[in-house]
Amino acid sequence: MIAYTLFVLATGLERLYEVRISKKNAAIAMAKGGKEYGRGEYPWMVALHTGLLVGAVAEVWIFDRPFIVWLGIPMLIIAIACQVGRYWVISSLGWQWNTRVIVVPGAPRVRRGPYRFHWLRHPNYWIVVIEGIALPMIHTAWITATVFTILNAIFLLGFRIPVENKALASLK
Repeated sequence: MIAYTLFVLATGLERLYEVRISKKNAAIAMAKGGKEYGRGEYPWMVALHTGLLVGAVAEVWIFDRPFIVWLGIPMLIIAIACQVGRYWVISSLGWQWNTRVIVVPGAPRVRRGPYRFHWLRHPNYWIVVIEGIALPMIHTAWITATVFTILNAIFLLGFRIPVENKALASLK
């Protein structure tokens, strides 16, 4: 349990690093005339992602969830692959990546990295969906995986993706 807690803590520290990148990139976008969409749901998204990390660790400790090797190792590999995928997204979008929905009029649509695959819409959100299952399931925190997946699906499908689609449509 201690190793898992440290892994989730490291994931949380990595998220804080992402926030730094995001703030820097958001400032660049706004300086270039960017327009932000969907500000109201952003605090909820932050709370949901924080809840994933806190919930996974809390569930493992409170309910004494076991580490099952045949499940935990593949989930750990998937969670690490999600981190790699996340940085593929961040590097592909460059200054245009941030955790908010900011569109800069006249900025080109990114067509490299995972964005070159036209059939793969919103690759970062797919990564979040997969990680939201894998990270808790490393240590069989199935309640957290289930609750996060349901809330994330409602939030992403119901709010964030339509907001982002509207913002991207404004570029055409």
